[in-house]
Amino acid sequence: MTITQLEYVVAVATYKSFVAAAEKCFVTQPTLSMQIQKLEEELGIKLFDRNKHPIAITAMGEAIVEQAKVVLAECDKIQELIQNQQNNVAGTFKFAVIPTIAPYILPGLLESYAKHFPDVTLQVKEMETKQIVTALRNNELDAALVSTPLEETGIKEYPLFYEPFVAYFSEEEKALKKRTVSPADIALERIWLLNEGHCMRNQVLDLCSDQIQRLQASRPYRYESSNVETLRKMVDKNKGLTVLPELATFEFSEDQSDRIRYFDDPEPVREIGIITNDHFVKLSVLQTLMDEIVNMVPEKMRVQKKNRKVLRIQSAKL
Repeated sequence: MTITQLEYVVAVATYKSFVAAAEKCFVTQPTLSMQIQKLEEELGIKLFDRNKHPIAITAMGEAIVEQAKVVLAECDKIQELIQNQQNNVAGTFKFAVIPTIAPYILPGLLESYAKHFPDVTLQVKEMETKQIVTALRNNELDAALVSTPLEETGIKEYPLFYEPFVAYFSEEEKALKKRTVSPADIALERIWLLNEGHCMRNQVLDLCSDQIQRLQASRPYRYESSNVETLRKMVDKNKGLTVLPELATFEFSEDQSDRIRYFDDPEPVREIGIITNDHFVKLSVLQTLMDEIVNMVPEKMRVQKKNRKVLRIQSAKL
């Protein structure tokens, strides 16, 4: 039994295909198949049912795949121990960010991190939270920046900062006459929302949970966006209102800034944190990444205060 064979087994279990697994492992499909067959012969069991499409894992195979993940993680710890001893932060780090955070963190983060840690190669993707959790469990990612808490089995969370939500109104909205607003001022029949699959959508609905039945009731059409910036543009061009994360407003024009209203206490916020799987070992790289991210946000976001309310990610369905 070799480490390489275990890597191949985990890859086939993840992608349910010998061809796809071989591509991800940068070997030919016959080489990968031969190594897995040798392991099966050594163990005296079948790990995969090759007659099914996609390829299925046998009952014994599932247990061995889970143990293989643990073994591979323990092997990675050896490299981590060496790096820590040599005070060397290096290697490839696969990182994902949800779309409602990415535009406001990634541009500055990538430049800053590359400057401070040139020996680390960040491979970054934008992904939705559900996809991220699956990818972490399949060892396709090292870590991700998401809205927490998720409380997912097998996922570790490292809270970083607390970002307030703000209301953004068109000029015609009566709530602009107020200095601060309450959830009751968020008219759901005129709100622009992200589409389903975005955790921020559920957080906004949690904020306005008493009004869900009024959602866009008076419009002749219903539009939901996959992009925070589109929400702002819909308000500017088509009136109404939306709720935005505060980082999305930092480059607003003076006119746009005049149409932002903060909420009364308890101020609604979203907790932003990094998540990994239970087997994660690249702690030295993770710590540098967390430090860089925290340094990019205003100091007021770095501490959770008593007059803030962290909005839920799982909210009532419409």
